[in-house]
Amino acid sequence: MSLTFHWFLPTNGDSRHVVGGGHGTPATASGRDRPPTVAYLSQIARAAEDLGFVGALTPTGAWCEDAWLTTAMVSQNTERLKFLVAFRPGFVSPTLAAQMASTFQRQSGGRLLLNVVTGGESHEQRAYGDFLDKDARYRRTGEFLQVVRALWAGETVDLRGEHIRVEGARLARVPDPVPEVYFGGSSPVAGEVAARHVDAYLTWGEPPAQVARKIAWIRGLAAKGGRTLRFGIRLHVITRDTSQEAWAEARRLLDGFDPHTVRSVQEGLARSESEGQQRMLALHAGRRDALEIHPNLWAGIGLVRGGAGTALVGSHEEVADRIKEYAALGIEEFVLSGYPHLEEAYWFGEGVLPRLAGEGLWRHPAAAPAVQEALVPFA
Repeated sequence: MSLTFHWFLPTNGDSRHVVGGGHGTPATASGRDRPPTVAYLSQIARAAEDLGFVGALTPTGAWCEDAWLTTAMVSQNTERLKFLVAFRPGFVSPTLAAQMASTFQRQSGGRLLLNVVTGGESHEQRAYGDFLDKDARYRRTGEFLQVVRALWAGETVDLRGEHIRVEGARLARVPDPVPEVYFGGSSPVAGEVAARHVDAYLTWGEPPAQVARKIAWIRGLAAKGGRTLRFGIRLHVITRDTSQEAWAEARRLLDGFDPHTVRSVQEGLARSESEGQQRMLALHAGRRDALEIHPNLWAGIGLVRGGAGTALVGSHEEVADRIKEYAALGIEEFVLSGYPHLEEAYWFGEGVLPRLAGEGLWRHPAAAPAVQEALVPFA
């Protein structure tokens, strides 16, 4: 088995401190340290490409730059890297989304992956003109993906659904290859959508026992429909030559959390309708102590950031061991990030990936066998 690793494009800004935001909370002031210019994001993307990451996730929401436009521009400054573009189905018609994806594939050389985000916060959705409740949004997502997938298959689509209605929908040119669809959600209705429509199910970085239960749940739902899915996990990373150095960096980040900001972010996230966000909050309960919730799994990021709130922290060997622990559960893809994203990509790419390569668990996407052997660390 060869694991797949993706990086992250911080279209909400980057910093040597944690940039908060997401799930209805605004980006923190540290996001202005390194603005998300095309030049800087391209620098991160090129580094990720060189290091062996397959793709790069871009977020969606009012707190960051638009993912479609930004990745379209950054793609012109890279050659191999794919772009895991997050988008919300309720904001554009399924026919237009299918057309946009098809265009992106042709203009980028087949480097689009789609991260479907239903939207967990009603107040943020209403700002975009979407007034459905959470469960209705998920049902709409299912209809949306039904139409998009049929269009990508070259079909003419007529649908009069609960939320989606199209007549005579058809693409002039279908995408080749068809973009893979990534999706996450912890509610029962989200599980049904994942089981029926997506290629890869993503979970945030919960402790392994919780991740195992989630995998079993989704795998069981998919099996009922005769389908199988891949599984991925979204985590931050702080990896250094020694465990002491890594935890010192985690403490430095924690020391930079302004108490007022933590309180404000936690109050905002406590109102979140997202079941996954509530699971993230439960890992730390707003406290600064006892943040190592599993060996090398640190919940400190979630004090100031919505969404993914945990990080793998430790030496390169320890982080590799935790990755192997998640892989043993069935996780095949890892969507990672770290502050700042440029430097942390190198720490992980030069420290952890060669160790996984040495055990036959990872191969650089562009490496010839002889080059791959050179990536194995010295004993």
